[in-house]
Amino acid sequence: MDRFTTLHAAAVPFARDNIDTDQILPARFLHMQRDEDHGACLFRDLRYAPDGSEVPDFPLNREGWRDARIILGGRNFACGSSRENAVWAVQGHGIRAVIAPSFGDIFAINAVKNGILPVVLAEDAVAALIAEAEAHPGAEIAVDLATQTVTAANGAVYHFDIDPFTRHCLLEGVDELAFTLSHQEDIAAFERRMDRSNF
Repeated sequence: MDRFTTLHAAAVPFARDNIDTDQILPARFLHMQRDEDHGACLFRDLRYAPDGSEVPDFPLNREGWRDARIILGGRNFACGSSRENAVWAVQGHGIRAVIAPSFGDIFAINAVKNGILPVVLAEDAVAALIAEAEAHPGAEIAVDLATQTVTAANGAVYHFDIDPFTRHCLLEGVDELAFTLSHQEDIAAFERRMDRSNF
C-alpha cells in the first residue's frame, strides 16, 4: 500500500453521527470484485437520486468538495456491518484520511490495512474543523502522521494519538503481512534455534 506521511487536501464535512457502512457502500454492491470501481458507489444512495442524478446538496456533489481526500465525520463513523468493501469505496474515491470523534472498530482496522488513516479527535475539535470547512469549501487542511497533528486552514493545530505499530505500518506503507515478511531472517534464525533445542 502507499505510504502515509503528510496529506494536504480539502476536507469534506459530514456532520452526521452513526453513518454506517451500508450508507457508505450499499449492500447491493458487495458482489463487486476488489479491482472494480468501488469509489463510484461511495454513498451511492445519499449522493444520487433514484434516477441517477446528483443530489445537489450532498457534500461530495458540491464545488470545493468533489475531490476532497479527507472526510470530517460525526461520532461512530462507519458503524454497522464489518464489510471491508466500505473501506474500498472510501479508498476508491481517493480519500486517505477520515477525522471523527469515534469510529466503528472494524472499519478503523480495515481502513489502516488499506492505507487510510482514521484520526480520532475530540468532538469540539471536529466541530471546529467542520465549521471551518463549511465556511470555506475547498480549503485545505494538513494531516501529518509523523507529528500526529491536524492543522486546520485557519492555522489551528490538533494533536491525535495513534497506536505505534499502526503508525509505523502507515508511514512505511506496509500491511501486517509485509511487516512480518520483513523479519524473515529473524524468523529463520528463531526456527534454527528451536531445531537445535529439540523443543
